[in-house]
Amino acid sequence: MATASLALPSAEPIAWRRRLDDALLLAAFAACLLLPVTPALALAGGAALALLVGHGRAEATRRWTRRLLPWSVVGLGAGMDLRVVARVGLHGFGYTAVGIATTLTLGTWLGRRLRLPARPALLVSVGTAICGGSAIAAAAPVVQADPEETSVALATVFVLNGVALLIFPPIGHALGLSQSSFGLWAALAIHDTSSVVGAALAFGPTALATATAVKLARALWIAPATAALGWRRGRVRAKVPPFIIGFVAAAALGTFIGPLHAAGALVAAGARRLLVATLFLVGAGLSRAALRKGGVRPLVHGALLWILVGGGTLFAVTRGWIR
Repeated sequence: MATASLALPSAEPIAWRRRLDDALLLAAFAACLLLPVTPALALAGGAALALLVGHGRAEATRRWTRRLLPWSVVGLGAGMDLRVVARVGLHGFGYTAVGIATTLTLGTWLGRRLRLPARPALLVSVGTAICGGSAIAAAAPVVQADPEETSVALATVFVLNGVALLIFPPIGHALGLSQSSFGLWAALAIHDTSSVVGAALAFGPTALATATAVKLARALWIAPATAALGWRRGRVRAKVPPFIIGFVAAAALGTFIGPLHAAGALVAAGARRLLVATLFLVGAGLSRAALRKGGVRPLVHGALLWILVGGGTLFAVTRGWIR
């Protein structure tokens, strides 16, 4: 009587593939950290590696992104004058409040017109209005979004962040924007802090200082916005992101303690390189499955909302209505 045997695949090729993936990711990360790689190139390289080659470490790259991005932002604070940060943040309080309310209203209306489920539309709108993935992560449990809805919103914002990082600096140069105007526009029109800082870093040091100050002041609105959403649903859950507290503390040390000023500049320089390397991990964390899961309508909703907000903000900046 003949017997059939089922041969199991050897674990050795799988182990070698994982080692190769790890070595490739580590080498690319080190190149972005140590070489003069631009933020846009780092992000595009990570996305190309994830989508065209594949590496099987998407979850690990996302985990390290969550760890390294806050430290990059805190390090940038060490090279900034806290008095300037406070002045810029307070100056933009009024148009930030109006912009957030307008974006949330417009995003809700667009979601209904596109027949998008309410929670993904709300999450994308919150991410566009305030601070991208950080705002989505804070709002998701409050509105009781399931993991799939949260993933759809995050994937949508991720794609648009990548596009913004690539196109904003060329648009700014083509329109002849000053560094301050570009930094303001980037902070108000790009979703995530990482891409805001990356785009501004590519434009110039003054743009970087303006964009970082305005974006972090805007990110403070995560707490009241989340509290408002929770109040509407009888669930209040709001807190200030820790990286903002760290940024302010680092800026205060460099501003008010003279001997630390030079050290703060060195820390900020290292943080800028760490940010570029982290943007590579952001791109490498993208997956084909996440893009397929999102479908077309959430991306259309997010893109339309972003174009309207970005275009309106650019018009207001160039006309001198906000500055």
